[in-house]
Amino acid sequence: MRHSIRWRIALPYIGLVLLVMAGLTFYLLSFVRQTYLNDLEAQLTAESRLLADRLALPLSDSTPQADFDSVARYYADLLGLRVTIIGVDGTVRGESHENRLLMDNHLYRQEIQQALDKGQGTSIRFSNTAGYEMMYAAAAIRSEGKLIGFARVALPLQQIDHNLARLRIALLSATVVATLLATLLAVLIAGRTTQPIRHLTSVAKTLADGDLSARLFLNNYDEIAQLALTFNQMAEQLQTKLKALAGERDRLTTILDHMADGVLITDADGRIHMLNPAAIRILELEEPTPGLSLAQTVRDYQIIDLWKQCQERNEEQVATLEAIFAPHFLRVVISPLHTADLQGYLVILQDLTQVRRLETVRRDFISNLSHELLTPLASLKALAETLRDSALDDPQMARHFLDRMETEVDALTQMVQELLELSRIESGKVPLRLKQLSVAEVVQPPVERLRPQAERAGLTLAVTLPEPVPEVLADAERIQQVITNLVHNAIKFTPTGGTVTVTAAQSGDEVLITVMDTGVGIPADDLPRIFERFYKIDRARSAGGGTGLGLSIARHIVQAHGGQIWATSTEGQGSTFYFTLPLAPAE
Repeated sequence: MRHSIRWRIALPYIGLVLLVMAGLTFYLLSFVRQTYLNDLEAQLTAESRLLADRLALPLSDSTPQADFDSVARYYADLLGLRVTIIGVDGTVRGESHENRLLMDNHLYRQEIQQALDKGQGTSIRFSNTAGYEMMYAAAAIRSEGKLIGFARVALPLQQIDHNLARLRIALLSATVVATLLATLLAVLIAGRTTQPIRHLTSVAKTLADGDLSARLFLNNYDEIAQLALTFNQMAEQLQTKLKALAGERDRLTTILDHMADGVLITDADGRIHMLNPAAIRILELEEPTPGLSLAQTVRDYQIIDLWKQCQERNEEQVATLEAIFAPHFLRVVISPLHTADLQGYLVILQDLTQVRRLETVRRDFISNLSHELLTPLASLKALAETLRDSALDDPQMARHFLDRMETEVDALTQMVQELLELSRIESGKVPLRLKQLSVAEVVQPPVERLRPQAERAGLTLAVTLPEPVPEVLADAERIQQVITNLVHNAIKFTPTGGTVTVTAAQSGDEVLITVMDTGVGIPADDLPRIFERFYKIDRARSAGGGTGLGLSIARHIVQAHGGQIWATSTEGQGSTFYFTLPLAPAE
């Protein structure tokens, strides 16, 4: 009902009538009550002054212990009021209606204080003695200019309240009748006013359902009729433009379907809205699903990085790169796309010569791998030469060098394994076994496995999982691999006595998992590149161990889940790594 125009028109009028009647009722009740009280106050003041004049002589000739109850009752019967005679010290010397011996001192009553100050005074209050509200009027009693006491009269306000109650009932009855009449009239007027609008709504719904031939015709000539005429003109123009747009759309679809370049359109959050057959072919997608993230679709961190740069700088980004997801050498152009119904990005994939792409792949791979293999191979060569030249005759020394050689071989083996793992993840050959999991299921196991290492390093390893944290949709083994990598790095680069803390909390439609340490931190120049393959900062190289592939693997695992991973750090104060996982769908 609140969304109906009829009631939006009628209710303000009904409310206005209620407001006016309520205000009028309040004003009249207040005015009448105040008028009654003013008249009563004037009457009681006059009676108290008259009574004070009559009591001046008897009170001045009496002793302080004289009883004036009979005098009070006499004047009470004569005036029809409650009469109280009060001494100059506040004691009650005469009372017409109550036992004065049980009454307390009246010197500090409001009306007595006013009479003491100005000669007369009034007040309204609840009488504990009588049990109801009363109006009091007091006048000073003077004899030869000397104050000798006070005469006070009082009258209950019950009759005034009774009269006001009768008036209130009458006014409320009038309000109800006026409201009913106003409601009926407002509904009738609003119904006649909104009837053409209802017809207009019906025709607009018909147009929305696809019948562009629907039109609205009215017999009157008011503003609604002008609106109907304008609506019909709009419908004609809409029908014409939609036909033109349908033709343009068909031509655009034909062009996109036959383009050699791949075209993708994403929204501002990186979700795919459209991709053409060439993009499906270049990306080697079997059954592209609309709504997937850009990371899940292209499976290439370089394109994702380029997309993020375009997002951050809001300008076109162009790069020639070796694709990770397939044997393609691509020229990628990403431009901001601003249309009436979409704020996103246009991604164009141009497939360049395959030979050039393969040569670039081979050159980059050999360069990076050679750089990483140089140190362990050089160490192996030096150890072998030393062992051959001087340590063969010393069994203890020979064992020492063999142990070191084994360490270098283990490092090479780890590098090869991680290269294979990264290659499988980037190529999409590692399927994700997504399940609904609690955050504790993916966080606690790797943390507990690394806890002995943290204790040996003299670190505090803490896990904070506030309740409740919603379940996530994830591959438990892969996400535990990410947490293992992050926690292991935190332990490795945190000095003795430091703290490593793992926390999780809901953030919108995702769960944010955080690994924070109090370690040596990451230089600002290195921070943007820590997720690159084989990239190691100088401190990491000097620390020994690690291949520079762990964070790259973690990044691709998180992005394959539709999440994001990033880090913040202050050198010398510690680092914090964040990554997000999507919430599990509601049952």
